[in-house]
Amino acid sequence: MSFIVTIINVLAQVLSLLVLVHVILSYFMSPYHPVRQAVDRVVEPLLAPIRRVVPLVGMFDFSPIILLILIQVVATLLINLLLSL
Repeated sequence: MSFIVTIINVLAQVLSLLVLVHVILSYFMSPYHPVRQAVDRVVEPLLAPIRRVVPLVGMFDFSPIILLILIQVVATLLINLLLSL
């Protein structure tokens, strides 16, 4: 059981790191750069549904923050569910 919990934690951390890298790269790197495109292929499908619900506030996009919170909530719920079995 602890192996599955570790996998969930690692996946949540990697996905959170990718979201942060996506935000940072969006300021400094061209959208056509291969590294940014690779990160975008992973992160954008997760951000798109949030962006449909949460509009931009001025020029600020809060969808990455919401995605980071959702990743942590889902990981915590999955771990608690597994540990309660």
